Amino acid sequence: MLDREDYEAFRSSVRRLAEDKIAPHAASYDEESRFPEETLEAFKELDIVGLPLRESHGGNAADVLVQAICLEEVARVCATSSLTLMVIWSGLNPINIWGGDKLADEVIAPAVRGDVVVSICLTEAHGGSDMWGAKTTARRDGDEWIINGKKSWISNATRSDWYTVLCRTGETTFGVFVVHKDDPGLSFGRLEKKMGMRGSPTADVNFENCRIPGHRAVGDPEKGYDYITSSLTRARPMIAAQALGIAQGALEGAVSYTNEREIFGKPVSSYQMTKGTIAELATKIEAARQLLYRACEAVENGEGNARMLASMAKLTCSNVAMETTVEAVQLHGGAGYVRDYPAERMMRDAKITQIYEGTSEIQKLIIAKSILAN
Repeated sequence: MLDREDYEAFRSSVRRLAEDKIAPHAASYDEESRFPEETLEAFKELDIVGLPLRESHGGNAADVLVQAICLEEVARVCATSSLTLMVIWSGLNPINIWGGDKLADEVIAPAVRGDVVVSICLTEAHGGSDMWGAKTTARRDGDEWIINGKKSWISNATRSDWYTVLCRTGETTFGVFVVHKDDPGLSFGRLEKKMGMRGSPTADVNFENCRIPGHRAVGDPEKGYDYITSSLTRARPMIAAQALGIAQGALEGAVSYTNEREIFGKPVSSYQMTKGTIAELATKIEAARQLLYRACEAVENGEGNARMLASMAKLTCSNVAMETTVEAVQLHGGAGYVRDYPAERMMRDAKITQIYEGTSEIQKLIIAKSILAN
C-alpha cells in the first residue's frame, strides 16, 4: 500500500476535480435525470476509470483504498457520478481479473481510456438479493454462447457499451458473460422512476437468444459463483465509500448553512443542540471511515475476515449516510425541504446505499454467519 502522504495527495487531486468539474452539474443530473457525461470527461483528466485495471492494458492496478478514496470524494459532491464510476468498475472487475487476453483487449483497453460505460447484471426481479436463484441461462452452441433471460434494476442500462452478466450454465453452476450493446437479442425495459440517483439510468436488461462469441465467457464458465462472490467482496467497500462521501458532503453543507443562517440574532451553529448534533454526526462519520479503511486493507490483503469486514463497512457507512442526510435536512430547516440546497438530494441518494449490492439485512446475515462460525 502507498504512504499516507500519497493517499492524501491523491484525495486532494480528486477533490479538486470533483469540485471544479463535477459539482457544478450535480443538480442538473438529478433534476433532468441526465446521464453524467461531463463527469465521464472529467474522469479522463486523472485516468480515474483505469485506476483498478490491469497494468498490462494501461491501467494503474491501484489498491482498494485508492478506489474507495476516489469514490468517497466524488460522492461528496455528486452521488450519481460516483454510482456511474462504481458500476463501471463492478462490471469490469471479473473481466479484469479472470478475463482472457482477447476479451481484455476488447473491453479493458478502451475502458482505461475512459471511452466505454459498463453495467453489471446480477439481480433478477423474482430473486432480489438471492442472485443464486437466477433463471437467466447461457447455453453453449459450438464456439458461441446463447443467453436467455432478464436482469432487473440494472444501473447504467441503456447507456452502457458492455454488460457483464451472471448466467446459469447448469443445474448448480454459473458463469459470467460479456454482452455488447450491439449484440442481437439485447433489449431494455422502461426506465425506472427513482427516488434518488436520478442521473443514472436504471432498467431491465433483456436477453432473447442473445448470441455472443466464445471468448466473451469470463474464465471458467462454471466458476461464476466464485467470481461474483469475490467481486462483491471488493464492491461492498466501494458502496460504503460512496455512502461515506454522501454523509461527508451532507455534513459539510449543514455546517456551512448553520454558520451562515441566523435566528434570534445568532448563527444557528451557535446553539448547543446544533453543536451536539454536528459533533455526533462528525464522530460517526469518522468512525465509519476507519472501519471502511480497515475493510479495504483486509480485502486488498486477502485476509480471511475480508468478506465480513466489507459487509460491516457497507452496513455502517450506509446507515451513517442515511442518518447524516436526514439530520442535514433538519439542520437546514425549511430550506432543507427545497431543492435550492443539495441536502434533500443527498437524503434521497443515500437511501439506496442501504439496499443495493446486498441490503442491510443481507449484510447482517453475512456478519453473523462469519461470527457464529468461529
